Amino acid sequence: MDLSGSAAEEYRARLSKIATLRESGTDPYPVRFTRSDTCGALQTRFLSLEAGAESDSIVRVAGRMLLQRNQGKLIFATVRDGEGSLQLFVSKAVIGDDAFEAFADLDLGDWVGVEGLVMRTRKGELSVKVTSAQLLSKSLRPMPDKWHGLGDIDTRYRQRYVDLIANDEARRVFEIRFAVIRAFRNHLIDLGYREVETPVLHPIAGGATARPFETHHNALDVDLYLRIAPELYLKRLIVAGFEKVFEIARVFRNEGLSTRHNTEFTMLELYEAFIDYHDIAVLTEELIAAAAHAAIGTTSVEWDGRPVDLAAPFRRATMIELVEEHAGVTMHPSMPIEEARAICKRFEIPWESSWGAGKLLLEVYEKTTEHALWDPTFVMDYPREVSPLARVHRDDSELTERFELIIGGREVANAFSELNDPVDQRRRFEAQMRLKQLGDAEAQGMDEDYIRALEYGLPPCGGLGIGVDRIVMLIAGVTSIREVLLFPHLRPEAAPVGGQ
Repeated sequence: MDLSGSAAEEYRARLSKIATLRESGTDPYPVRFTRSDTCGALQTRFLSLEAGAESDSIVRVAGRMLLQRNQGKLIFATVRDGEGSLQLFVSKAVIGDDAFEAFADLDLGDWVGVEGLVMRTRKGELSVKVTSAQLLSKSLRPMPDKWHGLGDIDTRYRQRYVDLIANDEARRVFEIRFAVIRAFRNHLIDLGYREVETPVLHPIAGGATARPFETHHNALDVDLYLRIAPELYLKRLIVAGFEKVFEIARVFRNEGLSTRHNTEFTMLELYEAFIDYHDIAVLTEELIAAAAHAAIGTTSVEWDGRPVDLAAPFRRATMIELVEEHAGVTMHPSMPIEEARAICKRFEIPWESSWGAGKLLLEVYEKTTEHALWDPTFVMDYPREVSPLARVHRDDSELTERFELIIGGREVANAFSELNDPVDQRRRFEAQMRLKQLGDAEAQGMDEDYIRALEYGLPPCGGLGIGVDRIVMLIAGVTSIREVLLFPHLRPEAAPVGGQ
């Protein structure tokens, strides 16, 4: 047991209470309880009930007991369910001596169900005057202190179930997360998109450049990969004739952990036929504004101590323009490789001998420019060398019709006019394979089935991937991705000292 001192004593005392309850014929973990209302619904329904007044409504509510004040013949308790909190007004004269003593013996953290009359105290607190009460689940562990919660950050993440009980700020952040995802989904469905589900286990790690997790399918005796992106399957559906598709997808990348990265995260990925990356940019603005309004009622947020306005229009500028603006150098994927390397040397940026000028341009951009883009900015027209799934730019064959959206110095979205030429796609995959053979663990493999799908004809289309977690971070105003993940990945928990 990982408890000691007073907490261990409290644990043993609660175990003793359970034994006493069972000896008396009371089940401390009954099978069900029928509610008539939630706490939040009652708060709304009786908003106009005046102080000191009683209604004629008998209700049944249930929740976790967070506060209890025993005043002799009266007990005031606060319970919270998934919709809100409510005060219980427990009078010995109303429920009787035995029931009153049983209620007084409940502990903070216990789940309780009650029946009673809705009233409002003279101090204006909406309450239920309890006529009967039932223990629904006995909490063996004491709750964290209401005012301090879980002080250790690692414990907060590891024991999120306790953090959400004690920490109103954590609950606020996750309510924002739920609202953002709901807003994305509703907005796309209103536009005629179909929500689809594609495989999580892939025979080839594709759709993005990232190191995958590997596993093995015993029945088929094949190695598989947890998906790093749903892209290639979603575009197969565009080939099939579903002209607007999206997926809110859990994806996996076998990379480092930081305040910006978790190895398992959530992406919104969508594709629409007959549009290009300019149309996708407008849709991206719409989605982010809709999510902000749904979650907090405004597009004005504060992140890392600075204001950010998520209202359209966002700035649009090419990578080449932005590098010139922030680094003071002019670069292009067609420039001589030695000149590009000289610029990298000036900024102390290392390079690999296999990299072309397009990759070096990206490295300079990431070192000098990306972090400086605070207000929402569409960074347009990425080098072809680093964009194996994007369409060649209509005006410059060394570039692609791709953008990344940067907000607060971080990438939050990536979009293309999609490459639909199967011959060009094969060449791009072959170039990726050469990089993989040279030791690039993040390079994509050859996906023959995807090329076959393209050979049946992929119509012109635009695609978008939005990092849901990073959008939630922006709207909620938190700077660590772990704050917006219910159960972030952590190092294994240390064994309790002394075998306790």
